Amino acid sequence: MKAIKLIVGLGNPGQEYADTRHNAGFWFADRLAARAGASLRADKAYQALTAKGQLAGLPVWFCEPQTFMNRSGISVSGLANFYKLAPDEILVAHDELDFLPGTVKMKKGGSSGGHNGLKDIAARIGSQDFWRLRIGIGHPRSLALNQQVADFVLHRPSRTHQDEIDAAIDAALDVMDDFVRGDGDKAVAKLHAR
Repeated sequence: MKAIKLIVGLGNPGQEYADTRHNAGFWFADRLAARAGASLRADKAYQALTAKGQLAGLPVWFCEPQTFMNRSGISVSGLANFYKLAPDEILVAHDELDFLPGTVKMKKGGSSGGHNGLKDIAARIGSQDFWRLRIGIGHPRSLALNQQVADFVLHRPSRTHQDEIDAAIDAALDVMDDFVRGDGDKAVAKLHAR
């Protein structure tokens, strides 16, 4: 596995979305960037908040697209093209409806599973072959909620679910040094064993 050079958190910009489930990718990227000593700042060139930091002694770029979820690929493809990054040098953190809150898994490639942010990134970089950090937020059906998916992802989780999501993000943060170094098997095994 190659070292990871770009870590992307997906979400929607604006204070009204900051605490909503769809922003789980932003929550992860914010905390990892802080750990890497990186301050995310508005970058008009990429329509994103970006920063450069260090993890495991290696330089890493952070990106939070500010284009709204469905157009996340604009920011990611811009950075990937400029820095000549291969898809497998990119990790995208995002909310995952198929996992209950508290679950977090990593995988490389695969379909977008209906996630519009992933769909747009794959279309714009011309590959599905990037890494995904899938942060479980639950699904209205699995949580016995009478809510449409579009409405569900744009609401804040309950306190209990927020605590479970935060714990999942903590677990992911703990394996990032291994992952960024290119020791993906070790990182994935550690993360999936929890």
